[in-house]
Amino acid sequence: MTSTSTWYERVPKVELHLHLEGAIPQEALWQLIQKYGGDPAVPNVEALRQKFQYRDFPHFIETWVWKNQFLREYDDFTFIAEAVAQNLARQNVKYTEMFYSPLPFLQQGLETRKLTEAICTGLSRVTQGDVALIMDFSRDSGVADAENNLGTVKELKTLGVIGVGLGGSEQKYPPELYTKIYEKARLMGFHATAHAGEAAGPESIWGAVRSLKVERIGHGTRAIEDESLMRYLAEKQIPLECCPLSNVCTGVVKSIEAHPVKKLFDAGLLVTVNTDDPAMFGNSLEQEYQMLEERLGFSREEVRKVILNGVKATWLSDERKKKLQETLVNDENWLK
Repeated sequence: MTSTSTWYERVPKVELHLHLEGAIPQEALWQLIQKYGGDPAVPNVEALRQKFQYRDFPHFIETWVWKNQFLREYDDFTFIAEAVAQNLARQNVKYTEMFYSPLPFLQQGLETRKLTEAICTGLSRVTQGDVALIMDFSRDSGVADAENNLGTVKELKTLGVIGVGLGGSEQKYPPELYTKIYEKARLMGFHATAHAGEAAGPESIWGAVRSLKVERIGHGTRAIEDESLMRYLAEKQIPLECCPLSNVCTGVVKSIEAHPVKKLFDAGLLVTVNTDDPAMFGNSLEQEYQMLEERLGFSREEVRKVILNGVKATWLSDERKKKLQETLVNDENWLK
């Protein structure tokens, strides 16, 4: 941070919807691409930037899978975890609950525990800010793989894994398919969230709430299409992990101005704002906050409330939530 930094850059932040594999800084990903012999279709860094432009949500998933081929060894996960943690520190992000998706890499012979340990090693090399982990059951890997991997999750608590999530092709795999898996995860003591209302409609959010009994909703953008769902989410104060710029990049909404995040906020829903896959969308929390104020009608005070909503929506203990909130509001950059 410098004397010319904007308030959006300086203000302390909380990030609740961030995918490790989608947050790899492009310079770091480029190093991995070169490590594994390159890709003729991506001859330089500029071509890599162009690769991260999407026709629609399925095309985004296709690009996600392409990127994963350059993560092959445990050291790769240590490398990217450190790079992501450094980037969070530069943004003054004080606390993060971050998804990681081991299932696609098990087919390459990697083991969930060792992969998780490698990530933790990378995170530990950066001391500014705390990062907790959420294991994401990628829908595209199938229900059977998720069930098989669930048995390894319990032993990961000691490594900082605090919850489970459900990402991937929501439009193909409804939440109800994962009901038993989520029930077992809750019995193990894990928190739960799921991507819903992004690539599918309100029925997906209802499914995540009723069948999976999630504590948070990943995205929740399309809750705006169902007034009864809006009232339910507001009444129960189930947090939404909103990712506005991500939704524009994947075509979930047509433009920032068309995004319903302000309507959701004004309706009393517990709205948080996050980056999702910032290295793949070219966004940052700074840009998200600035966009809220300059293009979506949030006041500066409302942006601060969104940040504090993030504290409220964390899975920290009440005592740690209180300490985190004090850290934010007592930061010299909180008000100016």
